[in-house]
Amino acid sequence: MDNPNLVHLIPSALQNKKEILFGNLPEIYEFHNRIFLKEIENCIENPELLARCFLKRKEDLQIYEKYCQNKPRSEALWRQCGDSIFFQECQRKLDHKLSLDAYLLKPVQRITKYQLLLKEMLKCSKNSEGTAELEEALATVLDIIKSVNDSMHQIAITGYEGDVSELGKLLMQGSFNVWTDHKKGHNKVKDLARFKPMQRHLFLYTKMLLFCKKREENTDGHEKTASYSFKNSLKMSTVGITENVKGDNKKFEIWYNGREEVYIIQASSVELKNTWISEIRKVLTGQLEACRGRTHRARSGHVAFLL
Repeated sequence: MDNPNLVHLIPSALQNKKEILFGNLPEIYEFHNRIFLKEIENCIENPELLARCFLKRKEDLQIYEKYCQNKPRSEALWRQCGDSIFFQECQRKLDHKLSLDAYLLKPVQRITKYQLLLKEMLKCSKNSEGTAELEEALATVLDIIKSVNDSMHQIAITGYEGDVSELGKLLMQGSFNVWTDHKKGHNKVKDLARFKPMQRHLFLYTKMLLFCKKREENTDGHEKTASYSFKNSLKMSTVGITENVKGDNKKFEIWYNGREEVYIIQASSVELKNTWISEIRKVLTGQLEACRGRTHRARSGHVAFLL
């Protein structure tokens, strides 16, 4: 795309769009070329040290999240320009068997391949030196993959007027059946809400819980792309939780403002319900401890002032 001899072949829709097409691929390349590859090569004679490379570079590997977030924009641009003479000429000159989109998928495949490689290493190193570190490295990579997956859903949220980056870390996201019960309002609405569930996609942040409606749209005859239309939000500083709902072990309640609003949430499995409850509990406990800390510091300051 920087070659002056090929500039005349570049379609107008692709002009000045290199960053959209390739995302932060140069950043990923530089990280591997200058740092990660050398560190892994140093482990050839001592493979038990490999796990430390992943643990040491946990933060650096987050660059894959940025790449995956840009991928939908890159794919949309490719669908627009992929069959142009420019790309055909590039493929011919480079003697590539596959078209560019196949190579642009490699970073997405790479981050998921790391966990498979680490799992294979764990099979070969049970109860040997470095096993615990390998398990920790695998957990690290799985956490990065989860973070990438969550962020891919997050960028598809529409209609939220605030800035999602100000809601704290995205901890969980997923689809649920939701019933609502409001103390205010007509009884008929209340009764109807009890019997007919809404399909909602929930995004749990440290500061907020978002309720969205999932919508799927066809894109130029290609696969469906999901978007999440914002419907409601609850501040985590004002909610309570009831872990068990009578009659269904997959349900739990999130209530707001002294049970003025109650949201009955049904997960697809007991395991999923328990995972969400655990994360929500962590958020609420963290808030309580932070509040106690602030109260303690305020009291200490007051005592110091009196002295």
